[in-house]
Amino acid sequence: MRKRVDRINSLIEKELSNILVREGDFSEEALVTITRVNTSANLIQAKVFLSVLPEEKTAEVFRILNRRIYEIQQQFNKRVKMRPVPRLIFVDEKATKEAGRIEELLEKLKKEGK
Repeated sequence: MRKRVDRINSLIEKELSNILVREGDFSEEALVTITRVNTSANLIQAKVFLSVLPEEKTAEVFRILNRRIYEIQQQFNKRVKMRPVPRLIFVDEKATKEAGRIEELLEKLKKEGK
């Protein structure tokens, strides 16, 4: 069962990436990346973790996604050949932001050490 969920996660990431590239109304300054997808074992929902750069654009991107979730879900439903089709839930990827902060701190320590 886990193997199937992993394949579905990959499929969701691929198809949703294509949809967001074509249909995303994000400002040109925002870079939106799907970092990972976690689909429930019963395939009812899929959490799509997104990283947004620069971080200041995160709220704007999620506002757009949540406003257009119905359209995005419908596009996704048409593209995938599976039943049930998981309900998409967009989640802000905190790990990427924290990794960036750690890198900044390490760089700061490196500069202070010299």
